[in-house]
Amino acid sequence: MRKAKEHHPDKNRNDPEAHQRFQEIASAYEVLNDPQTRAIYDERGINGLTGRGGGDGPAFDTADLFAQFFASDGMFFDPAGPGAGRRGRGPEVIPHEVTLNDLYNGKTVRMNMERQALCGQCRGSGAKGSAKPKKCVDCDGKGFTIVHTQISPSRLGSSRVMCTSCHGNGEKLKEKDRCKKCKGEKTVTEKKRQEIVIEKGMTNGQRIVLAGAGDEQPGVPAGDVVFVLKVLTHESFERSGNDLLTHIKITLSEALFGFSRILLTHLDGRGIEVTSPPGKILKSDESIVLRGEGMPIHKRPEEKGDLYVILSIEMPDDEWLKTIDTKALELLLPPKRKNPEPLPNVVTQANFEESDIMDVRTGSFPADQAFFDQFSPQFGDDEDDWEYDDDDDEYDEDGQQPECTPQ
Repeated sequence: MRKAKEHHPDKNRNDPEAHQRFQEIASAYEVLNDPQTRAIYDERGINGLTGRGGGDGPAFDTADLFAQFFASDGMFFDPAGPGAGRRGRGPEVIPHEVTLNDLYNGKTVRMNMERQALCGQCRGSGAKGSAKPKKCVDCDGKGFTIVHTQISPSRLGSSRVMCTSCHGNGEKLKEKDRCKKCKGEKTVTEKKRQEIVIEKGMTNGQRIVLAGAGDEQPGVPAGDVVFVLKVLTHESFERSGNDLLTHIKITLSEALFGFSRILLTHLDGRGIEVTSPPGKILKSDESIVLRGEGMPIHKRPEEKGDLYVILSIEMPDDEWLKTIDTKALELLLPPKRKNPEPLPNVVTQANFEESDIMDVRTGSFPADQAFFDQFSPQFGDDEDDWEYDDDDDEYDEDGQQPECTPQ
């Protein structure tokens, strides 16, 4: 009942309307504090309390009741009329799709935007020349009218409703006195070229704020326009914090004898050449780390995270096998595995079907803040920046949070 104390007549002796507001607040409190009337209102709204609401109507939020009683507090309109202090408009939030390439390289986006701006001809008054608005006769210049409703059989409440004649302004202009440019609306549609700068290293969900670029209203500060970055899925790279992950295929020959070639094309178009250490056989799903080839760090773009590469081995096809001496190749390769000893008591012969062969880890996984955890046993430090299964160091995430960037 903080509102009731605030508007109590004893604390507002010089306010002739304090008594009326106090009654309205008390009536609303009675409805919400009584389980029976509260249930009726939740189910059928204010009409249910007056006996006119049907049982099939949609449910109403409790805030709707307070809105009807406390509309004079400036939640929906200003009953004090022109010149009263008003709150600025809330920000206009616009999702903006970006690619991982945009966040890696940075990008400047220019666009045409429309907003409501104060009329330059009447300077937001809505009037022509020296014409002045007249007090609204329907609401007596208050901007609202009092509506009495029966809350329950034994309760009668009153609420303030925005005046539909003057739209809550408390004053009106005659048709002949209205500004020709804005037709008395006080604002006109304005097209303006805006620019947002996507900085290197920004993250998904980060906000870019254009201060004061929103709609204008007389006596009200213009709101902000906020662009919220939404990163599209990349076909080759995944991101976690300042690090990147990608999957690369190598041939069986490269896995056995090594390679020295351009392994991938980075997000900025650079070819990344990598040479594997001699005498090291690479296994499928093994990972390597390329230090300093991850995402630029926001606000410090000269510093970068790391790029983790998951290697998969591309086996030769059946046609290649037909072109070689398979017996000679078999003698060069390690021997085949034998049956386990001792043999199981029961052995069942199963048919081999190609449809049963599945690639267990061919697809990428959704990256999140801990998406390297499943690979952590493979990561470690090596003088050549290669990481193998016998290393124990784990990737330590920096946990950086997105920050708002005013423009």
